[in-house]
Amino acid sequence: MTDYRKIIVINPEVRFGKPCILNTRISVYDVLSWLASGMTTKEILEDYSELTENDIQACLAYAADREHRTRVA
Repeated sequence: MTDYRKIIVINPEVRFGKPCILNTRISVYDVLSWLASGMTTKEILEDYSELTENDIQACLAYAADREHRTRVA
């Protein structure tokens, strides 16, 4: 997989600065919530033809990296 930082971008002008997939308005949160609700990668790709499997993997890698960096106070 390509480095997620080349796929996940934050632009204050798009979706209020939420991390999104490059050249889309689909946020990492959107993809994670679809997966959490039980959608498969195949179903997501069928519903959102602008996405690739690599985009979905980038969302997971982004979330894992964020979780890894979270500190407990």
